Amino acid sequence: MRRNDEMTLGLYLTWEGYHRGAWRDPSAPTSDGVDIDQYAHPAALAEGAAFHFVFLADHQGVIDDHAAVARVSGNDGFEPITLLSALSSRTQDIGLVATATTTYYQPYHLARMLASLDHLSRGRAAWNIVTSASNFEAQNFGDKELADHDMRYARAREFVEVVKGLWDTWQDDAFIRDKQSGIYADTTKLHLLNHRGEHFSVRGPLNIARPPQGYPVLVQAGASDAGVAFAAEVGEVVFTAEPSLENGKRYYATLKEKARALGREDDQVLVMPGIVPIVGRTKQEASEKLQKLQSHTHIDVLIGKAHLWLGSVIDLRSIDLDALVPETLPRTNFIQSRQKLLLDLAARQKFTWRQLVRLISDSLGHLMVVGTPNDIANTMIDVFDQRAADGFNVLPATVPGGLKDFVELVVPELRRRGKFRSKYSGQTLRENVGLKRPANRFMQQL
Repeated sequence: MRRNDEMTLGLYLTWEGYHRGAWRDPSAPTSDGVDIDQYAHPAALAEGAAFHFVFLADHQGVIDDHAAVARVSGNDGFEPITLLSALSSRTQDIGLVATATTTYYQPYHLARMLASLDHLSRGRAAWNIVTSASNFEAQNFGDKELADHDMRYARAREFVEVVKGLWDTWQDDAFIRDKQSGIYADTTKLHLLNHRGEHFSVRGPLNIARPPQGYPVLVQAGASDAGVAFAAEVGEVVFTAEPSLENGKRYYATLKEKARALGREDDQVLVMPGIVPIVGRTKQEASEKLQKLQSHTHIDVLIGKAHLWLGSVIDLRSIDLDALVPETLPRTNFIQSRQKLLLDLAARQKFTWRQLVRLISDSLGHLMVVGTPNDIANTMIDVFDQRAADGFNVLPATVPGGLKDFVELVVPELRRRGKFRSKYSGQTLRENVGLKRPANRFMQQL
């Protein structure tokens, strides 16, 4: 299927908003992060606007440093697959993307849980494949620190292959449930996986039928060398952070070329950078919205978030915040690509530390557009048309206010220009984003 002129849109699902000061905004809900209605409402807004999916991020623990924990939201939220399973009964068409780590799950557990979500939602599930990236996560699972970055990706690669194999252990029509003959399952259509690898030994089969989509859609966010290689191999939707158009074009071309070299088709690997839109009816109004959010963000939050996303390799509380950011920092075992992106951005803009920590709080390095609906639509269309994106993961600075602004003001402008659809085009997430249903590997072997 060729890339068409309409972009794919996802919603980064939070109850308060993406900006670190969003939870203090007067428009933010006053309830907490474990109220399902606070997620169901933005999901309904996105579905009403024909977004392709909602995307739920996750970590296996509290990864903020102690000084920031008292002042940040997000540490009282639901586990993604549990929440999305509940939302599957409150939505009809929108895709449901759950983040789950290959570092601290086991393949059998996750294969069964994601297959269950795909059945519950009638084919709308997706898995955002991540490797854990914080020692705070490691210490919740008996480890002092994380395994090396490349080793985590090696485990992830094998993990995904095991999960896909488990999804294939039953053929699509294996459960015949024939009351007359008394045959519930046709065991000629059952296949043991019998995987033996470096990291896992898994017999199978899975104790649930093959997912409606064959496999839930596979989402990935790799941008380091190891991450890009992994995304090119397994990613069907690739979530990126890139505020520079030229860098985005290079990433897009590189990823598509690597995927093509592996025999994959360009339109079966969708590149979707994050965008933080702050919408105003005038540029001044939009700017004032951002300034208000910034005023809600305590210095402990600014420093804590910057410390984390720069890789926890420098004590930001002991440096001169008005000094220029150096071009390099010690290599991190956290998210290496994000550290590089932020340092490259600081070098281009000649940022001080104070400016960089503010930017990290505002957008974490994603493309941020502060302006009118026309400004935001222009930027999105330019990035899309210049082949730096196949669509965007929309990260509203505030919820519900910022999301409503985007849906009511920007989406109509995108539609007016023929760049976004007005209704759903398929029954499953794969159908809606134009991805093929994977064949069963055991059928191919027959």
